Amino acid sequence: MDAVVFAVGNAKQAAHYYSTAFGMKLVAYSGPENGSRETASYVLTSGAARFVFTSVIKASTDWGRFLAEHVAEHGDGVVDLAIEVPDARAAYAYAVEHGATGIAEPYEVEDEHGKVVLAAIATYGKTRHTLVERSGYSGPYLPGFVPANPIVEPRPSAPSRPSTTASATSSSAG
Repeated sequence: MDAVVFAVGNAKQAAHYYSTAFGMKLVAYSGPENGSRETASYVLTSGAARFVFTSVIKASTDWGRFLAEHVAEHGDGVVDLAIEVPDARAAYAYAVEHGATGIAEPYEVEDEHGKVVLAAIATYGKTRHTLVERSGYSGPYLPGFVPANPIVEPRPSAPSRPSTTASATSSSAG
């Protein structure tokens, strides 16, 4: 599994909730501040599992309209179960040859961290599987994402206090 992708009404709020309630770690972000005018996405991890919470800012593509319609019809929910594969082109071809419905033929996305090959097939209902080939990529998630600071800072350990019982005992023994 590469990631579980959720369409949500408020991605920042969802990321904060999952960070606070479940201790997930925020690792990457994509939004208006770094060039994404259509969506805002927060990538969180829990162990080896990766979760992406995406909300629509302004739906201007089929993907943005799909996300907005999904939230309007169903509320927050999973829209994509992305699968990491060694060769997205071969995996897509194999799936389509064996009856899968193609949604997006393989295409490349790249940035200064390298290149990712993506493709997508339909699954039950409107959920999809994105095939992700990331062997040539070293960035925080996908091109267009930047490393993110934690939404919730870890709580500092409580400072240790000297025992008042011990000091009262030793001063009375004197």
